[in-house]
Amino acid sequence: MKNILIADGHYVVRTGTALVLKSKLQYPCTIDFAETYSETKIKITEKNYDLLILDIDIPEGIYKAMVKDLKKKQKHLKILLFALYDDNVGIQYIEEGAAGYLNKGASETEILESISGIFEEGYHYSVEMMKKLVSQSAESHSVERLSKREFQIFKLLAEGNGNIEISNTLNLKMSTISTYKKKIFEKLQAKNVVDLVRIYDDIH
Repeated sequence: MKNILIADGHYVVRTGTALVLKSKLQYPCTIDFAETYSETKIKITEKNYDLLILDIDIPEGIYKAMVKDLKKKQKHLKILLFALYDDNVGIQYIEEGAAGYLNKGASETEILESISGIFEEGYHYSVEMMKKLVSQSAESHSVERLSKREFQIFKLLAEGNGNIEISNTLNLKMSTISTYKKKIFEKLQAKNVVDLVRIYDDIH
């Protein structure tokens, strides 16, 4: 059972999003609501959530600072930002530690894919956002420390494959992929898959 908190100042957004998740999300879930940022912080303090769907413009909000502020209360909290702004704004929140960014004009399918992606991989970015992220200047990293198998998995990760796809492609167990993934992150000093994509882009 997944615990989800929808934090948005608009009743229609909260209830509409909850209806979609309750009826269509492949994961059974319990859903709570918050109307203001202060209420969001209280909820986060009182209960552990697998996902927080947070409106950038929530009443009493403090914009980008909200991501780190909330993660101080729940270190492993996954935050999906919900807003009317374009991807350029979303990138700023991802760099602060958000797991994903979704425009309020997104379709039902896009909403479900984003949330499922976060539950399965720990993050979800649109193709357009990923392109913008990799086009930004990045610090160069050496991949020479990777073993042949690690580099193979690194390449697949950077190309947008998830653990399941890599497991099927290389005929390896999911647990083995996870172990390699951890080693790759440590060796390349990468914090997330976006960092891996930037590193991969730098060597091409």
